[in-house]
Amino acid sequence: MRSFRCRVEAGDAGKRLDVFLAERTGITRSRVQELIALGKARVGGEARGKQYRLRPGEEVSLEVPPPEPAEPRPQDLGLRVLYQDEHLAVVSKPAGMVVHPAAGHREGTLVNAALFSLQGLSGIGGMQRPGIIHRLDRDTSGLLVVAKEDRAHLLLQEMVRERALKRFYLALVHGVPASTLGTVEAPVGRDPRDRKKMAVTSRGGKPAVTHFRVLEDFGTASLLEVELVTGRTHQIRVHLSYIGHPVAGDATYGRRGRLERELGLNRQFLHAHRLRFSHPFTGQPMEFEDPLPEDLAGALKRLRTGTP
Repeated sequence: MRSFRCRVEAGDAGKRLDVFLAERTGITRSRVQELIALGKARVGGEARGKQYRLRPGEEVSLEVPPPEPAEPRPQDLGLRVLYQDEHLAVVSKPAGMVVHPAAGHREGTLVNAALFSLQGLSGIGGMQRPGIIHRLDRDTSGLLVVAKEDRAHLLLQEMVRERALKRFYLALVHGVPASTLGTVEAPVGRDPRDRKKMAVTSRGGKPAVTHFRVLEDFGTASLLEVELVTGRTHQIRVHLSYIGHPVAGDATYGRRGRLERELGLNRQFLHAHRLRFSHPFTGQPMEFEDPLPEDLAGALKRLRTGTP
């Protein structure tokens, strides 16, 4: 473990913490930001965020852990594989699993599991993201298509861009939409008030479209099937919150209250339950379905029956 320590001089006053540390240490700014996110940077003995503005005389320290292996290692994590051939695979990601390695999540990811369970992955996504075509949030479960070789990766990426890869989710939301069928078309980008979140915003927002239909009406809640047309970060969660029907269990864009307590719901009720596309090489129509995992199925059963 290497450590760095110095005092802020008058000429550095007002600088962001990440900029200051990158300049003083020679470490890339992106790596400095990773270390800050891990709590390795301190000002006056207290952990600070990357945007913290420095004042003269403050003592700044940074701990730099030894480098971790650059290449993710295969791990037997019990990944469920619904289909695979020499070009692609369709897998079911459990809730709580991050898709690819990142700061604070070097192991236990879908990539680690896929390296163990699949016979080869494409390399176009880079060493940390082999085979990854699209993603799911950490606490969202369900289906993902993974590329096993580079030609398939390029073709699948094109299918995502052309919206030929159809992705459908089941979402339990607070309240009941006024219309049985609906579309949310609103730009999604970084929340200008909280950069860790996404929001519907015209300032830097990218076009985003979400279709939904009501499957079941429970009065205080409803079960929706949602089609993700575009694929912005947190899009479904942001759009449903925007129209006043946040996903149950979503503490970031909604709330956790009585409904979640009654259903024993400890994460967002969002599951990628269906994928539909044509095979990029054979043209064969392909469709896959993934039933609700036990925790969400149990919550839905309690809602239907009114029993704890």
